[in-house]
Amino acid sequence: MVQAKRVALYIVVVFVLYTIINSPERAADLVQVGFEGISDAAKGVGDFMSELVN
Repeated sequence: MVQAKRVALYIVVVFVLYTIINSPERAADLVQVGFEGISDAAKGVGDFMSELVN
């Protein structure tokens, strides 16, 4: 099982590096989308906590 996780991790790393090398603009777009998602999630948690306190 550990070996399968290690192989999966290597495949993901190779895919990420391939994407960055072949299409840096697309890689930047994906990173931006990821950070926007994290930001939206954090804002949602903040709004929820604010409403919970009020």
